[in-house]
Amino acid sequence: MSEPPRNISRCIKLDANESPFGASPRAIEAMRRAAEKANIYPDNSARELREKLAGIHRVGFDQVLVSAGLTDLLGIIARLLLKPGSNAVTSQRSFIHYVTATRQAGGELIEVPMQNDGFDLRGIASAVNEKTRIVFLANPNNPTGTLFDAVATDELLDQLPDHVTVILDEAYYEYAQYFAGERGIQYSHSVEYLRQKRNLLVLRTFSKVYGLAGVRVGYAFGAPGILKQVAEAQSTFAVSVIAQAGALAALDDRDHVQQALESNARGMKFLFDGLCRLGLCPVPSWANFVYCDVRQDAAAFAARMEERGVLIRSLAPWGAATAVRVTVGTAEQNQAFLQTCEKVLEP
Repeated sequence: MSEPPRNISRCIKLDANESPFGASPRAIEAMRRAAEKANIYPDNSARELREKLAGIHRVGFDQVLVSAGLTDLLGIIARLLLKPGSNAVTSQRSFIHYVTATRQAGGELIEVPMQNDGFDLRGIASAVNEKTRIVFLANPNNPTGTLFDAVATDELLDQLPDHVTVILDEAYYEYAQYFAGERGIQYSHSVEYLRQKRNLLVLRTFSKVYGLAGVRVGYAFGAPGILKQVAEAQSTFAVSVIAQAGALAALDDRDHVQQALESNARGMKFLFDGLCRLGLCPVPSWANFVYCDVRQDAAAFAARMEERGVLIRSLAPWGAATAVRVTVGTAEQNQAFLQTCEKVLEP
């Protein structure tokens, strides 16, 4: 029997890594205008959006694909590259849809144990065999928020055989790039890998910092050949008129993105410091959420938080029985979360 729907309208929602700062006002206005043309089918090739993304990232037009979010895209890629008897490799405690996509495609998923809440890249390289067709790399990782730098990625790619396609999932790219600048590390060479003709696909989304999770639009960079196959496997008119208009306008509003990144960084520090004061051990994050061991049953802890009006994510389904993931919210939401957390932790 399915669970009854939760009444989330009265809750502080910190369980899905959505942006609490919303979409750009420009994007909202563009989507309103686009809704007036809802009787017209969208451009199936998303040409204007692809051209803008290609220009921003200095890649070829045919190296860009637009999709209705990343979960659908992952499923298509898995079905194209995997078959019964083949496998994909990733880390334990990573994006849960890698499991779903691989199994639905008939493949086996090999999950390499983590090291200090991060990816064991040497272990991942060692797990690859002649049956491996995909390596899934979430960077930063969801749900732990950990990151491996550009040099580590370079070294891993150099070790992988030609029959393996790397899916470099950079859903939290903008957050990681911001923190990398603040913390003085080199985060990603992903676009450069295209110029080197590496066997990989880079996935990004408008669902996070751009605040467009509800309209479903993501994109991929890759070699024209494989992107053509993915495009042919997508549903016709997959990306709506409204989604394309919102994404185009969101790309133009750099001030909104910068403000969201700065607010996220302040909120991250506030949550991290607050959880430490409560005697917990959050993991330093490069995204818009915090992974934290609450030292008790995570599902029960999350349920008690929900009873008090705060939604967070239990990570028991990821194999982390005592850990939760908390999205960075607004200043008011973060304060309310910590106050509620303190009450729930009371003996």
